[in-house]
Amino acid sequence: MIEVDGLVKKYGDFTAVNDVKFTVNTGEVFGLLGPNGAGKTTTIEMLVGLRKPDQGTAYLAGYDIRKEIGKVKEVIGVQLQSTSLFELLTVEEIMKMYASFYPSHVSIPDLINDMLLSEKKKDRIKSLSGGQKQRLAIALAIIHDPKIVFLDEPTTGLDPQARRTLWNIIDNLKEAGKTIVLSTHYMDEAHVLCDRIGIMDKGSLIALNTPTSLVKQLQSDSAVEFSLQSKQDSLFLKELQGVKQVTKRHDKYVLYTDSLQSTLTDLIQHTSSKSINLQDLQTRTATLEDVFIHMTGRSLRE
Repeated sequence: MIEVDGLVKKYGDFTAVNDVKFTVNTGEVFGLLGPNGAGKTTTIEMLVGLRKPDQGTAYLAGYDIRKEIGKVKEVIGVQLQSTSLFELLTVEEIMKMYASFYPSHVSIPDLINDMLLSEKKKDRIKSLSGGQKQRLAIALAIIHDPKIVFLDEPTTGLDPQARRTLWNIIDNLKEAGKTIVLSTHYMDEAHVLCDRIGIMDKGSLIALNTPTSLVKQLQSDSAVEFSLQSKQDSLFLKELQGVKQVTKRHDKYVLYTDSLQSTLTDLIQHTSSKSINLQDLQTRTATLEDVFIHMTGRSLRE
């Protein structure tokens, strides 16, 4: 459904997007994961016709974004990171207005119900919560029943419950057969929602695979995090049973291991014998955050 071929976008000497290539299959949820400033939004803006690529092109449902942008806009729906709406209109009024822009549209009552806005349909937009406004923005993006839906950081700034509600709506869009491109810097969101993920950093696509396969590249099922009470010799950590990699971020060590029990046992025995005090010890499953740190040396949240 989407074929991206060598997209480049520069602003003077700064390259915001550098030779990005990927494909998205029909009915797939494809995630662009990366920190703020990685180039995710610029990539989406080029795909939907808001910015012209300096090099490369892309094909959406067979249409060239450089030569057939009018056709492209007929088959896409876009929810941007920042959406300005007419605050004094009601939910129902703005949906009817947007529907009038297209030759055909989906049932407005059904769409209001699908977006969990039935109780708010007569309310002015200015009275909606952040999560309700995001659901309305998605409704406006899909009112003409597009084949491809772009969601740019749809849950940024929302509370956990509002995020989960949006996740359910995105799952429903997938079940309805939509092809979805989702940008996010939330690792849990990408892992839960996306069939495949492209990890972006500094304008480049540095990895592309399923969430499970990306985590497996660490060759570690688990992570052990802890702090040492004082500056201690940490070279022994690499020699512990099962440890594949050791990283230190600020004052915390992270051991990546494929044998959690052996690593923990060896760690506790060694530190006890050397009178080394462990603090804030915790274990967890390896995540996409760990993949990003492994590849870049930085956290997604930095």
